[in-house]
Amino acid sequence: MDVAELCAWLRLSLTPGIGNAGARQLLAAFGSAQAIFEQDASSLRQLGSDRLADALLTEPATLADQLQATLDWLQGADNRRVVTLGDTGYPPALLDIEDPPSMLYMLGALDPWAPAATNNAAPCIAIVGSRNPTPQGESNARQFARVFGEAGLCVVSGLALGVDGAAHDGALLGGGTTMAVVGTGLDRVYPKQHLALAHRIAQRGLIISEFPLGTPPLTANFPKRNRLISGLSQGTLVVEAALKSGSLITARLAAEQGKEVFAIPGSIHSPLSRGCHALIKQGAKLVESAQDVLEELSLPQLSPALTAEADADGHPADDPLFAAMGYEPVSLDALQARTGLATAELQARLLALEMAGEVARLQGGLFQRMARG
Repeated sequence: MDVAELCAWLRLSLTPGIGNAGARQLLAAFGSAQAIFEQDASSLRQLGSDRLADALLTEPATLADQLQATLDWLQGADNRRVVTLGDTGYPPALLDIEDPPSMLYMLGALDPWAPAATNNAAPCIAIVGSRNPTPQGESNARQFARVFGEAGLCVVSGLALGVDGAAHDGALLGGGTTMAVVGTGLDRVYPKQHLALAHRIAQRGLIISEFPLGTPPLTANFPKRNRLISGLSQGTLVVEAALKSGSLITARLAAEQGKEVFAIPGSIHSPLSRGCHALIKQGAKLVESAQDVLEELSLPQLSPALTAEADADGHPADDPLFAAMGYEPVSLDALQARTGLATAELQARLLALEMAGEVARLQGGLFQRMARG
């Protein structure tokens, strides 16, 4: 893309009142972004109102600065690119969603839609969930993503705290690839806690945004980007979600796009399980293992060894403390009553198990056994 073409696309995206739908209508009428701005007022008014025509004929005040910032960003590294609706490198899956972005900014080593790519893009699965998951929920997200990565899938998520970050990390730990669809410009990382993770994703995966450089983390941008997370994926897995979670927006968009929705059930007492339970009631597939997702999507199946590793709990079956804990959050008093262990001995064993990652300490003085996989 040359400078003149990039400038035209930026101008189209920055012109108020146009939006993605208006941009597609203009492109269909005039053939290219540059051609739109070569039209006179009468030609533009035939497609819209006088106000719309006037907006297109007025250069946005920020265009020059935005163009220079974009050029500087593109020249800063080889793994940065801008693709538009007219490019062969535009993700084909996004052309099928209701509101495909007119421009996408991409950062990373993964470039499955490049014209020179000789292999098809890996199947994608979205993993979304709470920004404040339980330790078990975060572990589930990481372990499912790890298995998906080992199976050759690309894990898509939103780089948020909690489940999103665990999903990206798990995919990379599994030797797979991952895409992060973010709600800011690609010249910044949000949240800042994920700066190191974002660098890892850029080295082996891809970070995508539809928002111009310099865009801050505005609240409205995050629900908007969710349609891209579901749109890029063959299915969406919700790990933990409250009833008013943004993850349920992603799940709804996935269903509207004709994609499969999966949910991991949890405790009936946990607020973070209610969103998943609501999805299951509405027809989402209940899943207990990564194999369940792969089978439903008719994707490459796991080897028996990997399936056993993914599904194995890993706890001593004859340990009375684990038998007493179950998987529900439980208090120290309840454990003492169930096991008969002295307080000092019980606390010592719980501390050792917590340090080993076998048990999680929850708010309110509760403990929870950690399942594996």
